Amino acid sequence: MLNSAILMGRFVADPELKKTQNDVSYTKFTLAVDRDFCKKDEEKKTDFIDIVAWRNTAEFVCKYFKKGSLAVIKGSVQVRNYTDTKGNKRKVFEIKADEVYFAGSKGKGEVQT
Repeated sequence: MLNSAILMGRFVADPELKKTQNDVSYTKFTLAVDRDFCKKDEEKKTDFIDIVAWRNTAEFVCKYFKKGSLAVIKGSVQVRNYTDTKGNKRKVFEIKADEVYFAGSKGKGEVQT
């Protein structure tokens, strides 16, 4: 079986580091990813894809990326099922980020590593 995703896009907001009850670091963020194709005389469309990162990857993301940062995400697609507060069954598709890379040049005010 193969479950692999590679995306390049921009952070739509600053990522925030959170901790589980067991003190495991994680962050959830959204990446704006332009589609490769568009019909003639149409603007390119953008998909907003939910990403989750855990442990050291989450800490790295929160330390070095901010809103507008261009990044490459390598990971896998995960599906979560849950019941919302109104009792409706919901399904969430997200990318679990295993690796996150810088994809843009160092901008003004960014940390150089």
